Amino acid sequence: MCGIAGFVQRANSIPEENLRRIAASMAEALRHRGPDDFGTWADARCGVGFGHRRLSIVDLSPLGHQPMHSKDGRFSLIFNGEIYNFRALRSELESRGHIFRGHSDTEVLLGTVMQWGLKAALERLTGMFAFALWDARQRTMSLARDRMGEKPLYYGWSGNAFLFGSELKALRANPEWAPRVDRHALSLFLRFGYVPAPSTIYQGINKLAPGSFISISSEEIQARTNPSPKCFWSLKTVSEAGAAQPFSGSDEEARAELDALLRDAVAQQMVADVPLGAFLSGGVDSSLVVALMQAQSGRPVRTFTIGVHDKKYNEADHAKAVARHLGTDHTEHYVSTQDAMTAICKLPEMYDEPFADSSQIPTFLVSGLARKHVTVSLSGDGGDELFGGYARYAFVEKLWNRIGVTPPIARRCASKVLTMMPVERWDHHFGWTARLYANSRWAGSPGDRLHRLAELLDARRGEDLYHSLMSCWSRPEQVVLDGADQGNALTDPDCWAELPTFQERMMYLDSITYLPDDILVKVDRASMAVSLESRIPLLDHRVVEFASRLPFRMKVRDGRGKWLLRQVLYKYVPAELVDRPKSGFGIPVCDWLRGPLREWGEALLDEARLRDEGFFAPEPIRRIWREHLGGERDWQVRLWNVLMFQLWLASEKSEATVTRSTESFLCETVS
Repeated sequence: MCGIAGFVQRANSIPEENLRRIAASMAEALRHRGPDDFGTWADARCGVGFGHRRLSIVDLSPLGHQPMHSKDGRFSLIFNGEIYNFRALRSELESRGHIFRGHSDTEVLLGTVMQWGLKAALERLTGMFAFALWDARQRTMSLARDRMGEKPLYYGWSGNAFLFGSELKALRANPEWAPRVDRHALSLFLRFGYVPAPSTIYQGINKLAPGSFISISSEEIQARTNPSPKCFWSLKTVSEAGAAQPFSGSDEEARAELDALLRDAVAQQMVADVPLGAFLSGGVDSSLVVALMQAQSGRPVRTFTIGVHDKKYNEADHAKAVARHLGTDHTEHYVSTQDAMTAICKLPEMYDEPFADSSQIPTFLVSGLARKHVTVSLSGDGGDELFGGYARYAFVEKLWNRIGVTPPIARRCASKVLTMMPVERWDHHFGWTARLYANSRWAGSPGDRLHRLAELLDARRGEDLYHSLMSCWSRPEQVVLDGADQGNALTDPDCWAELPTFQERMMYLDSITYLPDDILVKVDRASMAVSLESRIPLLDHRVVEFASRLPFRMKVRDGRGKWLLRQVLYKYVPAELVDRPKSGFGIPVCDWLRGPLREWGEALLDEARLRDEGFFAPEPIRRIWREHLGGERDWQVRLWNVLMFQLWLASEKSEATVTRSTESFLCETVS
């Protein structure tokens, strides 16, 4: 695991020493991703600069140093991630005459590109990766990202340079950096709590899509061309092919095949020349990963769990029971309010752009706990999206079955009637009804509830309904000044897959949006912030492709998701230890905003401050803040989104000063 950064400059008259100095500055911003080694390379003739920070995992010797160059000098490579099938690829390359100096997967990746070319090489890789490749013969730079988007890669034009990096902070270290906040991306962030690909919070800077690569030549650099991504693997294609030719075996055959696939994926991801462990929540996914690790290990696997004192969020006791059954070497830590406050002040630096999944805090804390003992940790992410684990899938399908039977024209008319009167007038006439629902899920503003109902009634398809229910702010363009609610993968039918059931279509949509842009971002930044490599066996593309072939009844049965995963798990762990409602991995944000975080939130949501900054209309934000503090409604999700942007914006204005003052303020608040 590493950090990569670099650029191609339009003006090619910059001395090599200066190019290397710029590349070094960009790489230095990624020191946390690779504290073990550092390297730069530049070609003044083409204005190219590469910088690399290395976290040594496989082949700890200097022979794994990057940037790495081919023997003939044609290719130069910087690479972040792991190629899990590098040993098999190495054997095949050696049979074709390749000679290797060391034992790193980076050298194998370079040989694979030399042997088969970029696209064919990408199709042969099993792993998580993001890399940059300079072809001196063709004077072309290529960027590539793994199939599911485990490893990040940003790119785009700023000034006279085409920039790229593992994190946005690397791009900010380039002297050509001239950022402008993208208000359309801010609207998307307010809606989802993350900025969906290909957008970023900055205009002109993109995320490279999972399973794709771009190439840009020197001529295109001089013409300031924006390269178009090309796919080497498509989840849409895989999902539709799986539905067209589904798995036809028995339940037992499916269980045996999934068991074998997962055992192999876990075995490959346990290869490391440094200490290795796993996150363990006690749920189905993490318990299965740990069980398969322990079944293939000659000594107790190191496992790590974070607990919280609020029983609604705590899974530490369940994790301890699973660890005891499997015989792992288990470590747990209960999060104090002080731990969480300290983590909050680090979030802008950690995530680079606004990010509002509050489970980012315990993820960061469990990563820090693990890093005290290991350098690599496996996790169980991906099971919910691939095998139907989220309860919302069944809920949305049931809701659509009720709404969808009503004629569209009748639903549209009802929607228009409900929105003819603004929220404030509904509240003025019917505010007294709030008392009747004070202790129910319908508590709060009747106007807001009716407008929300209108939006659901206006859905033309089940996918529209899902988009609405996945939205934190349903109409962010009414809150973001000069923002627009532009399209995204959840609203673009061209991105959707033709699948047999509505629930499978929701799982697919999550796999191309929520999974890469929220879950995987959260895990990557939280773990790399403490120089910990996180690996995710369930996202091995062979497992993903097998899951796409499974009939729906093997994913969801008797109203319960992850049916087949459970059947594999029961071989290793008794059902009574893991069969329970999913409690999530979070913190009590709702109560904290009314308690220890209240003063901090008030400062960031100050009306004058919001007006001066000019990004948000203060009125709707101040209204829900008052309602939340007064206990009228739980607005924690919407508020956390705004607060995370405000905290990020403050760090952009004065990073060092704001970080210190925020940390001081939060610590004083807690004490």
